[in-house]
Amino acid sequence: MSITKYAVAGATGRLGRHVVDVLTERGHQVVPMSRATGVDIITGEGLAEALLGVKAIIDVASWHASDQEAATEFFRTSARNLHEYGRKAGIAQITVASIIGVDKATAGFLAAKKVHEELLLSGPLPVRILRAAQFHEFVAQLLDWQQDDVAYIPALPTQLVACRTVAETLVDLALDPGEPAPGTPIPEIAGPRKESLAEVAALLGARRGIKVVGVDGSGMPDAEIAAEGGFLPGPHAKLAGPTFQEWLDTQP
Repeated sequence: MSITKYAVAGATGRLGRHVVDVLTERGHQVVPMSRATGVDIITGEGLAEALLGVKAIIDVASWHASDQEAATEFFRTSARNLHEYGRKAGIAQITVASIIGVDKATAGFLAAKKVHEELLLSGPLPVRILRAAQFHEFVAQLLDWQQDDVAYIPALPTQLVACRTVAETLVDLALDPGEPAPGTPIPEIAGPRKESLAEVAALLGARRGIKVVGVDGSGMPDAEIAAEGGFLPGPHAKLAGPTFQEWLDTQP
């Protein structure tokens, strides 16, 4: 196996840390790109230097909040800069992590991510997309946001997947030299089974001493689409464990 240098945008984030680990374990050189490492894909600071000698970019950088307008601006700028600086550096390809169901989204963070996909695909460099289900790690974030002994969590269908599983599949896609055939659906990665977000949150809540109450999700962006399974994986999706309970059993 030849050793290749890959740049990871968002390398210190929840998913990015796993992507860096997977690439390193497979013997590749990694350039971690984040503000913590002195590379800012929004301002461009350090970006040209980071991409020197890099074959391809894996983009897992994300906006930290759910505000649609702010997230859209972040993704618009990051897509423009990765294409612009990447083209000048001779980058062969950008591989990006997205979210299952963004093509149906009309509001909120997922709508911003939909724009992100469109902007990346319209740029000069070849782009590969992997759409993932929501992460196991997201459940803790839901409970943290409420900071109470009772948490109200939408009882919406989901097919949660571990960050590590997404990272492995994303790296597989980034390292695949083949081009997808015309009309091939965008690949998806999800967990092994359909679950209720409220029910899996209750598993973590029990460990933390938090009572979880399932609610209908009204008021959330595109709640009706979610309730109808619009953000569940399609028939072509790769399904891979661990389940949420299996993953939770491994957490400290």
